[in-house]
Amino acid sequence: MPSFTSPDQGEDLEACVLRFSDLDLKDTRLINPSSSLKAELDVSTKKKYSFAKKKTFALFVKTKEVPAHPFECKEKWWKCCQQLFKDRIGIHRHVATQHADEICRQTASVLKQLAVTLNTSKSLKPADDRNPLKGYLTCNREVSAWLPDVSCFSPDELIRGQGSDEGEVLLYYCYCDLGDPPWVCAWQTALCQHLRLTGKTSKGGACCFPELRVGVFEEIVPMGISPNKISYKKPGVHLSPGEFHKEVEKFLSQTNEEQSDTILLDCRNFYESKIGRFQGCLAPDIRKFSYFPSYIDKNLELFREKKVLMYCTGGIRCERGSAYLKAKGVCKEVFQLKGGIHKYLEEFPDGFYKGKLFVFDERYALSYNSDIVSECSYCGAPWDQYKLCSTPQCRQLILTCPACQRQGFTACCVTCQDKGSRLASSPTQSSFKEECECTARRPRIPSELPQQV
Repeated sequence: MPSFTSPDQGEDLEACVLRFSDLDLKDTRLINPSSSLKAELDVSTKKKYSFAKKKTFALFVKTKEVPAHPFECKEKWWKCCQQLFKDRIGIHRHVATQHADEICRQTASVLKQLAVTLNTSKSLKPADDRNPLKGYLTCNREVSAWLPDVSCFSPDELIRGQGSDEGEVLLYYCYCDLGDPPWVCAWQTALCQHLRLTGKTSKGGACCFPELRVGVFEEIVPMGISPNKISYKKPGVHLSPGEFHKEVEKFLSQTNEEQSDTILLDCRNFYESKIGRFQGCLAPDIRKFSYFPSYIDKNLELFREKKVLMYCTGGIRCERGSAYLKAKGVCKEVFQLKGGIHKYLEEFPDGFYKGKLFVFDERYALSYNSDIVSECSYCGAPWDQYKLCSTPQCRQLILTCPACQRQGFTACCVTCQDKGSRLASSPTQSSFKEECECTARRPRIPSELPQQV
């Protein structure tokens, strides 16, 4: 396994970069390095901060590598934030300006884990003192013992099909308690690297998942509330796609949906439900799942004595969302679609879900039927293919049809379009924040209840 190396060995940065691959560099719970963090580190470790930051930066850049040409692995380019960089200066400048906070958090995570490791490595042999992290990972369980024997396969066989259209989605999750998350993380990282895995293959090709990321998180999908307060062990009742289909059919057959005792609740963000949703659903106009608890609190009376049918993309968000709604104690019943929309559409491609299914990779959406339920943001024509806003640094998604794109309407809103024009004429101008007119005019937490007069 990769191990920690002291900075005075003078090794080349590229040669050392993967030595940090077994660290949890995605721990977003840690803030920027502070006095409290530094207090936990010994003197020698404090001196390694700048070294750790360089390695963290190099690893981040390393994960963005893509082949410069199809079937040619020698020359590398870099792809990040939907932008392609052909030289190191470009990608380094991009990471330094756009991902500085993430690099800082990851560096803090490296040092935090190192501090814990140093405190638990007292029993290591003197020969292992220079590699405390390796000792921590192997003192109880040897990761390599959990890796399969792939000697019968050539490297080419393990990566065959990458970049092609062959493949299938492997969508799965399991909520459970782990006794040693860092070790499981290290094992999974080693396993995926061992098998040359970078993502879950899909019908769109493995190129849709070019990067391997394994990390330790408190919440798999951040809801903003600790799992210790709202446990995954108390979710709503799981319904199979067939059972859920029958419940939706019953709900839609009611003559007056407004007087119904059932609410069909979409737990996703507004840009997901905008291009595809179940008929008759309540789709909150929220931008992040972390706003969901506040949305429930603000509209709690809406759910009183109601039977709630919840759904999301793959069922993951419903595990926490249904548990939160149940904990409020106002609903008659809370149900959730097992396996999410993905599983439902496999069985009912022409069922009650209309439009496309938003996915969080470079495909943006999957199509199971020919229905278009959204429209171009500029002209109102039927359109459901997302693109990123053309203004640099803006991470908004936009629905703009080909005709409007040809007219130059490629930003998420008029204000952002103007920002992009000014930025193009003044490249030295400071970066814009992603918040712009299209989000500023939307209430952070919408209210579904009638206003009190």
